[in-house]
Amino acid sequence: MREAAEIIDVSGYLARIGLDNTGTVADILRLKLLQRQHLLNVPFENLDIHWGHPIILDTEKFFRKIVSENRGGFCYELNGLFNVLLHAAGFETRLLSARVANGSGEFSAEYDHLAIMVIIGEMHYLADVGFGSFATEPLLFVPDVEQEDEAGTFVIKRRTDEYFEVLRKENGFWKSEYMFKPFGHDLSEFGDRCSWHQTSPDSHFTQGKLCSLMTLDGRKTLSDEKFIITNGESRSESLVRSEEEFNSILFKEFGIKPVPVNVV
Repeated sequence: MREAAEIIDVSGYLARIGLDNTGTVADILRLKLLQRQHLLNVPFENLDIHWGHPIILDTEKFFRKIVSENRGGFCYELNGLFNVLLHAAGFETRLLSARVANGSGEFSAEYDHLAIMVIIGEMHYLADVGFGSFATEPLLFVPDVEQEDEAGTFVIKRRTDEYFEVLRKENGFWKSEYMFKPFGHDLSEFGDRCSWHQTSPDSHFTQGKLCSLMTLDGRKTLSDEKFIITNGESRSESLVRSEEEFNSILFKEFGIKPVPVNVV
């Protein structure tokens, strides 16, 4: 990887996630702070897919979109750029290919999701700012240990000789999130799947617009049809009746100005 300082303005990136400094030690406290602030300030969104702007796997483009243009993105963009920030902060990392659970015991194709393994001394952590609602803090990569997080209880289990599976407890039952091999990949290896997610009618990202952001007490999520706010145990839901109303909420709640649709 090129030096992070050649790719991004680190101080600008930190300001984007509400920080002016994170210290100089690449330790777990610093990693937790960076992940949490990223989740609180950079939304998970698929808007470019519906605005006709192709998403290219290029970290400099990620930086312009997420930091300079105050946007969000999906996993390849969010974790792809967060990985560069972690390098700039002195962390050793590797990009992980993950296969997402579909709820019926099956998993998506390889490279369907991009996550990050962070190595701090002899400890390994699963960091992820690109999976929508997920763990607020990095998960310690140790099998069969239940880990309490603001977002719930998680556990990492060995699923096969090659794969590890991340599960979250919901209503007393374990729900699979995704599985991964703990081996590193180059960002370019995710290119075909990134293209598939933008073009295939079978991709859930092509089904409708989505923008979602973690808040201090819950999450707010905007789709073509609804705007949902969760706050602790409470939940409010309102209908989105027009494109104009969608765009108004998008700017008011997420600070994102609609980009003109690129008609090919």
